[in-house]
Amino acid sequence: MSIMEHLAELRTRLVFSIMAIAVGAIGLLIAYEPVLSFLIAPYRDLCAAKTSLNCDGSLYALGPIDGFSARMRIAVWGGVVIALPVLLWNIWRFVVPALTKREKRYSYFFIVSSVVLFAVGAWLAYWTLDRALEFLIGWSGADVTQNYQINKYVNLVVLMMLSFGVGFLSPVLLVFLQLVEVVTPRTLITQWRYAIVIIFVVAAIITPSGDPITLMALGVPLTVLYLLAVGIGATLLWRRRKTALE
Repeated sequence: MSIMEHLAELRTRLVFSIMAIAVGAIGLLIAYEPVLSFLIAPYRDLCAAKTSLNCDGSLYALGPIDGFSARMRIAVWGGVVIALPVLLWNIWRFVVPALTKREKRYSYFFIVSSVVLFAVGAWLAYWTLDRALEFLIGWSGADVTQNYQINKYVNLVVLMMLSFGVGFLSPVLLVFLQLVEVVTPRTLITQWRYAIVIIFVVAAIITPSGDPITLMALGVPLTVLYLLAVGIGATLLWRRRKTALE
């Protein structure tokens, strides 16, 4: 393909991706009320169960556009999440002409595992949200009444779910780097101490709440996934070498 043909292909993939995001965003705009209730549920349940926290589970709009901006933020980021399989598929379709037959077979594994890992990461962030909020509220002081602005609460929840989801994609990247021989399993194993430190530093940076509960909830699974990714990469490389010798 010529450069112009590559650019035309890229434009086509971008159009399909943007359309997928738009469809997901429109769907969330229509279903905004149940989606918002789903996002608020951990906060409301926490306030109902822990009456000593001085909160009632309500969110407040402090300006005329707060509600609108919160709705649009949920729609846009939610649209990206819903369109994730389509986005990955279009990336694969754009890259596939440059891949070998064996690498094309691995591509399906990367797409499926990326979607599953992102979903697991986002679910883990949602599952630990009430514990993170309890810790943060507890550190506010017993005499502080909790009144949350809807924009700030939505930002916290969305960023937590996105940061966990993106963080859980790191094993896919590690396996890919091993397959293209940018790094070796031996190197990743010998440098495991540095890797764990980097994992927790990155987890502390990308988690918006900054509390230790969220940090551990992200850092510990990423450490396990790091070791699992090294094992998968080593196994795939061993099978590749074995096939080459036969």
